[in-house]
Amino acid sequence: QAEDGNIEYKLKLVNPSQYRFEHLVTQMKWRLQEGRGEAVYQIGVEDNGLLVGLSEEEMRASLKTLRRMAEKVGADITVLREREVDYDSDVPRKITEVLVRKVPDNQQFLDLRVAVLGNVDSGKSTLLGVLTQGELDNGRGRARLNLFRHLHEIQSGRTSSISFEILGFNSKGEVVNYSDSRTAEEICESSSKMITFIDLAGHHKYLKTTIFGLTSYCPDFAMLVVSANTGIAGTTREHLGLAMALKVPFFIVISKVDLCSKATVERTVKQLERILKQPGCNKLPLLVNSDDDAVTAAQQFAQSPNITPIFTLSSVSGENLDLLKVFLNILPPLTNSKEQEELMQQLTEFQVDEIYTVPEVGTVVGGTLSSGICREGENLVVGPTDDGKFLRLKVCSIQRNRSACRVLRAGQAATLALGPFDRSLLRKGMVMVSPEMNPTICSVFEAEIVLLFHATTFRKGFQVTVHVGNVRQTAIVEKIHGKDKLRTGEKAVVRFRFIKHPEYLKIGAKLLFREGVTKGIGHVTDLQAITTKENSLEESLGPGQLTF
Repeated sequence: QAEDGNIEYKLKLVNPSQYRFEHLVTQMKWRLQEGRGEAVYQIGVEDNGLLVGLSEEEMRASLKTLRRMAEKVGADITVLREREVDYDSDVPRKITEVLVRKVPDNQQFLDLRVAVLGNVDSGKSTLLGVLTQGELDNGRGRARLNLFRHLHEIQSGRTSSISFEILGFNSKGEVVNYSDSRTAEEICESSSKMITFIDLAGHHKYLKTTIFGLTSYCPDFAMLVVSANTGIAGTTREHLGLAMALKVPFFIVISKVDLCSKATVERTVKQLERILKQPGCNKLPLLVNSDDDAVTAAQQFAQSPNITPIFTLSSVSGENLDLLKVFLNILPPLTNSKEQEELMQQLTEFQVDEIYTVPEVGTVVGGTLSSGICREGENLVVGPTDDGKFLRLKVCSIQRNRSACRVLRAGQAATLALGPFDRSLLRKGMVMVSPEMNPTICSVFEAEIVLLFHATTFRKGFQVTVHVGNVRQTAIVEKIHGKDKLRTGEKAVVRFRFIKHPEYLKIGAKLLFREGVTKGIGHVTDLQAITTKENSLEESLGPGQLTF
């Protein structure tokens, strides 16, 4: 059994002494802290993982003790599953797996971001509509109407922008969605775990929006939706490739199983399994058919990214929808509490992904806090502007999932109100950082890239659209080190130059570029920092040397 992590093995908890009970409670607190408010207890299992099992009476007593422990910590427990062990005894022996969940002390609910990918017409928005509204679809797209943001999306039925939907789970593991709560604030108040779905566009012409959603909103997981009757078609392979290139762990949902026969569904599953087992993917498909599978899938999926759970469900008949809910309920966060605390100790850095003007509030920016802590009333600088400067501003108020929030911690997404700040000075791809950070900005940078696909050869002078995090801009290839040209599948270090304005980049950031059918991935290896008037430190060192 691992010391860290949020899974605890216990053989039995029958009538512990007072001292032992205190010890167990302390241990539960530690497990909850590791899982950021969630822990899984497996009762009837020895520390080395041997499945012993308990008799009915011992199990009842153990669960009673566990309930007492949870009450002491202020948590709720739900039995995930029970299973009988074939042990050579006359009495049937059982193992029970229990989920312990508690709203953390700082009232920050667990927040997981799931990006939704898949080909056009595979049923992404409809599935989200059914999950978040709590009522089934009528087969003609009623469930997705509330997700659309533009009139042309309602008319064509195609998502073209990025929309966010929330699904909550309370501490007992029940779903909290719009069916019993009126507003998003109510959902946030009654949930101890929130899942934010980022609904992306499936159509090929909106590919840049989809890439932007995957790179800048930093999703924890991706859900690839495949329609059972069309199988793997259109942009499915491309979206699969994007998730793998950005190293986002993904699971697969096969939708519309009410439309076709069992044989067709099986054919689609086989097709997917074949692709996932290919040398490039190296994934282990796991078909989920029961609650038991869903629990196993959620735990294995978080521990080893090679496992890919596959769900087959229907948004119209509601078949197997519960399995997906069970899976989402147990899905643990990727970072443990230690990593998050390390990020929070760094200087504040907020990525600007969206900009709005709200009446009586002024300019509002939406995005993710990548490091540090941001409080109301804090003074930050935003940039770089077209001439490479950073402007001062003040954070007036913060909202997270549409409810007000005083403090924002690293890794959380939120919207910040900036008051009377001029909107025309802002653009997507800027960062807001603390004034003492001395951010380095650059127009010229080098990256180690792999060319995934290119019609002819890739050479100097080529123009591509580069995505790095929330930065999206056209860049020119200035130099390919050690080679004249690149062909599909080759690796090289390439120097790029942004054509419009300098951007804030970090060494080691993941990079994606595209142009027509050309695609490539890589990471930033070197920046040529630009000196600005304020950063006199850099001027004395001379340009080209990095100052951090």
